[in-house]
Amino acid sequence: MRNSSIIELAHWLQSPPGRLLLAWEQRELDRAVTDLFGFHALQLGLVELQALRANRMPQRWVASDSLRLEMPPLAGPEPSGLQAAPSYPSLHCDFDALPFPGQSLDLVVLPHTLELARDPHDTLREVERVLMPEGRVVIAGFNPASLWGWRQNAGRIRQRLGLGGRPYLPSSGELIGVGRVRDWLHLLGFEVERARFGLWRPPLRSELGLSRLAWAESVGARGWPSLGAVYLIEAVKRVRGMRLVGLVRRRRLNTQAVPVAVTQRQALRPTPRETETLEQD
Repeated sequence: MRNSSIIELAHWLQSPPGRLLLAWEQRELDRAVTDLFGFHALQLGLVELQALRANRMPQRWVASDSLRLEMPPLAGPEPSGLQAAPSYPSLHCDFDALPFPGQSLDLVVLPHTLELARDPHDTLREVERVLMPEGRVVIAGFNPASLWGWRQNAGRIRQRLGLGGRPYLPSSGELIGVGRVRDWLHLLGFEVERARFGLWRPPLRSELGLSRLAWAESVGARGWPSLGAVYLIEAVKRVRGMRLVGLVRRRRLNTQAVPVAVTQRQALRPTPRETETLEQD
């Protein structure tokens, strides 16, 4: 990641739409990771969010490739029934060269990590390397096919034409659509289990305007669910070759057993000519 991109995102998250985004993502991530079991979990980037606070894995880390590693206050109240999350060990590393051996992690969370990565596909490939078979990845990102994404593109076009204005979202990040992320996951052997969207309010900057349009959330979720401003994708790393060996072996055993049983039944059953001979005798 570029430090300038991280600083710009951190400033934007202090704005009214940024706080709204953090609250939605914190709530949805708590739901996504609370029932995931294992031993080792990792959050890559966006230290303003405690993506692993509702998870119960004994070893949890938060990683950043910038020098800003302190953990901020939570973006919302603690989930009911859970104790306060401990302070996680912090790592400073490149996201396309993680300091973990292959197949060693059970869960990796990427909150807007791919949008700010130098090479998002390399980052996702590195995540696939460190995840165990049946390990899980959770990805959060801005949806370019949304009102927020359209205003972002319009602001960039106005800047290029010298017409003034500024982008609505952090300008240094690249918006990556859900379809593109799905394709990358499929190529790396992941199976997408769930994708959901949120934040259908118009892209306003004032807190008062956003609060008055809270009714748009329920309307958007029913009318155009895939046009939410942010998405959350949950996927599982599948190692299909390990499963096919057992299936093929059982099929071979079944096909070898069936002809033998049929042949024995035919040999023991007398033919009609043999039956007539026995009656004459």
